[in-house]
Amino acid sequence: MRVLRSSFGPRHRPVVFVPCVRRSSSPPPDMNSVGEACTDLKREYDQCFNRWFAEQFLKGDRSGDPCTDSFRTYQRCVQKAIKDKDIPIDGVDFMGPNKDQPET
Repeated sequence: MRVLRSSFGPRHRPVVFVPCVRRSSSPPPDMNSVGEACTDLKREYDQCFNRWFAEQFLKGDRSGDPCTDSFRTYQRCVQKAIKDKDIPIDGVDFMGPNKDQPET
């Protein structure tokens, strides 16, 4: 830990730098979906999105969205799981392509 004194005068507090330590070099574990049956669909969508983001979006290619179909399939699965588990979602905003509302 390093402590640097400010040159602004005695009334200012010292600045403390604490090194950030990463405990593991492996990526964080995948989160499961709210519905067990949806977890594989979630991973499929995540992989599609991450590939599109890294290989197209970050390189300036904003055309198309190759993951829309896998997102909608995953979204329907999650909506069914939420309904089956009686999870209250009144007042929750839904995100996704065109802010699709949950199917009833």
